[in-house]
Amino acid sequence: MDSFQNVIQFVLNLGAAVFVPALMIIIGLIVRMKVRDAFSAGIILGVAFLGMNIVIGFMIEALTPAAQSLAERTGIGLTILDGGWTSMATLAWAWPLAFLMFPVQLGINALMLILNRTKTLNVDLWNVWGKILTAVLVYGVTQNYYLAFLVAGIQIVVELLLSDANQRQIQELNGIPGVTVSHGMMIFCVFLMPFDWLLKKIPVLRKDMDANALKEKIGIFAENHVMGFIIGGLLGIAAGYDVPKILMLAMQSAAALTLFPMVAKLFMQALSPLSDGISEFMKKKFNNRELFIGLDWPILAGCSEVWVAVVIMVPVTLLFSFILPGNGVLPFAGILNISLCAPALVVTGGNLLRMTILGIITTPVFLYVATFFADTITKLARSTGAISLKPGQEITWSTLEYPVFRFIMAEATKPTVIGLVLVVGWLILLIFYLKVMKKRTRQFEEADAK
Repeated sequence: MDSFQNVIQFVLNLGAAVFVPALMIIIGLIVRMKVRDAFSAGIILGVAFLGMNIVIGFMIEALTPAAQSLAERTGIGLTILDGGWTSMATLAWAWPLAFLMFPVQLGINALMLILNRTKTLNVDLWNVWGKILTAVLVYGVTQNYYLAFLVAGIQIVVELLLSDANQRQIQELNGIPGVTVSHGMMIFCVFLMPFDWLLKKIPVLRKDMDANALKEKIGIFAENHVMGFIIGGLLGIAAGYDVPKILMLAMQSAAALTLFPMVAKLFMQALSPLSDGISEFMKKKFNNRELFIGLDWPILAGCSEVWVAVVIMVPVTLLFSFILPGNGVLPFAGILNISLCAPALVVTGGNLLRMTILGIITTPVFLYVATFFADTITKLARSTGAISLKPGQEITWSTLEYPVFRFIMAEATKPTVIGLVLVVGWLILLIFYLKVMKKRTRQFEEADAK
């Protein structure tokens, strides 16, 4: 058992930028790609992951001080520390049974592929910590290991179902065939869909409103660098910066929104030959059966709409944290809410106006669920010793991924009546979502056939 745990820890220490490309090289060789092509594609994929991490880090470094300054100007005192995803990953891996989640995920994925219940091979194994964190949260509420792994298993199944359902929409957004996003954050799509369905009943919100459509309507003001400059400048003004700091933040935001699509093109350069190789292999060996490769969310990072929405949501999230009664967390480490904006991109098909409205509607959910889990996360942090806290200090994650799913499952496994009712409601929404996305896929295919 210790040897297996050591192997898992070695893999984790490699990091996503090494582990995922290495896995993709192996897959490329299995499907008979030329060795040079497989290695080239894998290395470029690693470069893409590292490049995206660098730009995201640059953006966080620029925006977080502005958010802190804006918070300080309000004089609002919120006591729960926002630890961000890195603290939560640390907590997840400190759980004694964390290493068992690897074989659980691999086993469920393999079984569903064999039974033809999914088309997705999830190679985003580094993010298995998301399933571990779900199990940790359930265990923290129930003190029951069996329920913790049961809910994590349900999450793995749901991730695969959504990966299949979202694939064609994701292909339309990033232009890369044969790949999908298997990250758990896509579970939030299920909660967003009914709101988007209602918004589309309003004629003006049905119109094309992606970055390209905006460029036709407002010209240069819809260019990434100009939008970034304007939004960054406005945030600097709200933060009370002086003129030089306002201009610097504006330029930093412009740089980030310009660089994201440039780095994201590397994903297409890496994944297109891998997708072609896998497609040819499946045609020859498995009677044209489709196979999608499930990857982390950055394959959507070339869509400008994600980053515009992310920056817009910074002041919105801060405002809600100040005014919502019962909220206890001041969002800093999780201030860039990709957990909301990437799912909103998929649900709306890139409609920036609806993405923004969905963000305004659902941001309070993240803050309330983060507050709800603060006590559980704090107790787990102290019991494991994974995170050092001062006496009386609480910790959480302000933009906790797929907060609705995690809250419902925690309530249902206590169990509470409201939790069980919410599970039934959520399952109805899941069925609704899968039907909507299936219809959308047919529409894309019919458009291709014309």
